[in-house]
Amino acid sequence: MGEKYLIWHIQGGLGKNIAATSLISDIKKKYSDRKLIMVVSWPEIFLNHPDIDRVYKLGNTPYFYETYIENKDVLIFMHEPYHQTGHITRKKHLLENWCDLLDIKFNNQQPYVPINYPQSDLPALWSRPKPILLLQTTGGPSKDPQQSKPNPYSWTRDIPLPLAQKIVDKYSSKYHIIHITKSEGYNLEKVERFDQQLNNIELFSLVASSSKRILIDSALQHAAAALQLPSSVLWIGTSPKVFGYNLHNNIQAKKPEKANQLINSYTFDFQFDYNMQECPYMSLDQMFNIKEVLEKLGN
Repeated sequence: MGEKYLIWHIQGGLGKNIAATSLISDIKKKYSDRKLIMVVSWPEIFLNHPDIDRVYKLGNTPYFYETYIENKDVLIFMHEPYHQTGHITRKKHLLENWCDLLDIKFNNQQPYVPINYPQSDLPALWSRPKPILLLQTTGGPSKDPQQSKPNPYSWTRDIPLPLAQKIVDKYSSKYHIIHITKSEGYNLEKVERFDQQLNNIELFSLVASSSKRILIDSALQHAAAALQLPSSVLWIGTSPKVFGYNLHNNIQAKKPEKANQLINSYTFDFQFDYNMQECPYMSLDQMFNIKEVLEKLGN
């Protein structure tokens, strides 16, 4: 009898792919008689994992059907956890919805991304005179196709500029602050700005090199969880109950007093892209109490 396969198809952003690594070992344990074949958006996250037999990038799968599917003993998981009732209603964590689809037990699993020998030397790139505070203020798409330039700020995810600068002012004497943002992101004083493209392992090495991390719901908070590095994560339009980890210090924005203009909301409470007009907060104070946030961030 020929080899048996399990194919797991994962599409979406870097953070979602990192989160998926939480379940690799459990999948391999349950289906131990099958070779695990990953077809993913971000293959470098899955390379060198001891439980994975092959990794393919979405859209680059030559002779795949003939090799793994045609007349083969194969299981194929191409489910989308974002479409599950538990995810849409915010009653279950992303990983728990995935566990339901994969028929494995949810046990608050944590991401795991193996780092090989040459990659382990990359943190030396981030040597600075003072300990590093890693500050990510923006993430995810924010370009409106009807506009010629990207929006520098997305209210559903990004840290508002006045709050970000207050954070910098609090910590700049103690830490060397590396500011991760998009090319169109706003500027902050007293930071080292990184808005150019870094590969994902370089980003991981930066997270590993940092002494303190203040992040948003984006790939770096998943990377910090994978490296078992507790971080502070600010949440606005998304929820730590769905995307976060108990390892982190999760700081949630205030619930909007009134949100009756969410015309583009369909299967989630806020439409994340291009929706500046739907922001239910009329002022920064309605979103965050800056003094309370600074206190929760600690020393």
